[in-house]
Amino acid sequence: MYNREIMRTSPEFPAFEDRFPELNQFIHEVVSEYRLGKIKSWDDLDESVNAFFTPEQMDRMEALVPGWCKMASYRHGVTLVHVLCVFLGLFMLPEFSALNPYQQGLIKWTVLLHDLEKEIDNGRRDPTHAFRSGASAAKRLASLGFSTIADQQLLLDSWGELTASSVTRLAADSEPVQDNQRLPEILRGIEMIFGKDSPATLIVKTILLHMSINVVKEWPQAAPLSDREITKNIDRDVLPLLRVMMLADNEGWVLFYTDDRSAQRAETLQAFDRLSGMIL
Repeated sequence: MYNREIMRTSPEFPAFEDRFPELNQFIHEVVSEYRLGKIKSWDDLDESVNAFFTPEQMDRMEALVPGWCKMASYRHGVTLVHVLCVFLGLFMLPEFSALNPYQQGLIKWTVLLHDLEKEIDNGRRDPTHAFRSGASAAKRLASLGFSTIADQQLLLDSWGELTASSVTRLAADSEPVQDNQRLPEILRGIEMIFGKDSPATLIVKTILLHMSINVVKEWPQAAPLSDREITKNIDRDVLPLLRVMMLADNEGWVLFYTDDRSAQRAETLQAFDRLSGMIL
């Protein structure tokens, strides 16, 4: 089911490895070192990441992905290291290998941009960052060469404002969370900008939704979609991308915790097996 070929009429999109050759090479080197047992701990990984992301490298990333340096500034770069951990986990996932080349290309861009607007404060989670990161990702993809429908810049700006500001509270004294009632409008808007099921649309949808499904009991989402909302807002083209994204995202937190890694992987797969039966 998940590795079925998808026939496409949309134009080709920029390859992640062509736009970020140095980062792509570094990720593969880290994968090799992890598999060889040369990277055994978070400290080892921090050291590798900090050695790669020199000030000059950070400037190059910021030029291509505005907001990259801000993302990396919180809590001494914890989100930067996490994004690299997600890439590390992604490239080792059998589910990633099972995707077709088109889907593999999409998910690399998704991982790169999925936490772009994440703000870590005193170790607390940021339950609205998926919507904000999706809004930023749409702008970055347009500037990186992903095709938009003609004359949609004004719509992109207004859509981004709507998406980033789609926040609510589940109770008067609770923390802000993403406003799922606006999700149908948000998803329709991104299709109007990039086209239905275009590369950019699928990437942005996956980013928007990566905090919307409960998969690990120990880490419930702040505002998960109900089953009815899942069937309404997630389709079969997004589902395999979201599955691999959430598997890799979990890997990014538990790479060095063998028991947790195995348990959380099993929980995530079980959750998506259930979803696959719901989404027609």
